[in-house]
Amino acid sequence: MQSVHTTVMCAVCHSVVLLTHIHIHSGERPYNCDVCNKSFSTKGNLKKHQLVHGGQRPFSRDACNKSFSSNCDLKTHQNIHSAERLYHCDVCNKSFNRKGNLKLHRLIHSGEHPYHCAACNRAFTSKCYLKRHQHVHSGP
Repeated sequence: MQSVHTTVMCAVCHSVVLLTHIHIHSGERPYNCDVCNKSFSTKGNLKKHQLVHGGQRPFSRDACNKSFSSNCDLKTHQNIHSAERLYHCDVCNKSFNRKGNLKLHRLIHSGEHPYHCAACNRAFTSKCYLKRHQHVHSGP
């Protein structure tokens, strides 16, 4: 049996990766949080997530007094304060400081509305918009 620390060539992205990388492409998420039952593709991602439940936020930004459980989250947040917009729409060339915002913006061009209301089947481009809409059915 191979160790999870064994490196292999990924057949999907052709990178030399740890064996656990394969979970990213397969969608398998075998590591579950015992607090909230959220699942993860790697043990490292689970450990990083568990910092949230422990209230540990060791990465901080002095400029705005915000702290984060991972260095990656801190770096993502720092883009908000930067005037630099690294992510550009290939259709209209609008630029964004966060990759997720670009991904959400692209739905405008595709016409895709992946989030559907179970009560009235109205569709939305983001989970946030769907949740806001659901107050129509449940009240404030």
